[in-house]
Amino acid sequence: MRKPELAAAIAEQADLSKDKAGQVLNVILDEITSQVAKGEDVTLIGFGSFTVRERAARTGKNPQTGAPLNIPASKTVAFKPGKKLKDSVAG
Repeated sequence: MRKPELAAAIAEQADLSKDKAGQVLNVILDEITSQVAKGEDVTLIGFGSFTVRERAARTGKNPQTGAPLNIPASKTVAFKPGKKLKDSVAG
């Protein structure tokens, strides 16, 4: 499912126009993005949590030459599914 299909499903279930549902979806995604960018965790109970994780600097190797190279520390976003989502996927 892609974003337009999700917006259409929201529109149908919430009795909204597709444009309005798309706007609502964009606001939700923008708010999640801005909070995670600030370093805040976003928890949607039953669905899951978005968190910022820090990766330490490490040494890797160039796959073409085998030469070692330094990989700098970085931040990434992690998603941890909630119990309800896990249970629905498990069947």
